[in-house]
Amino acid sequence: MRPTPAELRASYGRTVPDLVGPGVRLLIVGINPGLWSGATGAHFARPGNRFYPALHAAGLTGHPLATARADEVSAADLRDGVARLERLVAEVRPAVVAVAGITAYRTAFRRPRATAGRQPETLAGAELWVVPNPSGLNAHETVASLAAAFAEAATAAGIDPLED
Repeated sequence: MRPTPAELRASYGRTVPDLVGPGVRLLIVGINPGLWSGATGAHFARPGNRFYPALHAAGLTGHPLATARADEVSAADLRDGVARLERLVAEVRPAVVAVAGITAYRTAFRRPRATAGRQPETLAGAELWVVPNPSGLNAHETVASLAAAFAEAATAAGIDPLED
């Protein structure tokens, strides 16, 4: 589905339901749904977003799968989201939570000097990781570098790429 300009404008501020199920081992947390995601109801929906190609390149999907801007999310919104995330993690109990986006992570978790990769603290018992944001606005990342980060977090969650 390709949304019209009017549908994109109308999707501003919409949420997209979480995609979690029983036995989740790796929970990847996005910052905010973009306009394409709001209009279509699908995560990372904008054509050209590198999330699904990176998951495929990391060996986490058997086949390729088909955002308002992150800078429009306030620091307060990011911080408020941590409490909701912590409740979700406590409920579904993944081994690893990977936050997509270092800037959002630093702000939301009040860790201004955090670096990408595994974090020293946990979140509701899960290992906490920061992976790059797959948005095209994060231009220095490639599908290959995104895939490597996702694969590292998946391995920590006990997922064998292309085995599951």
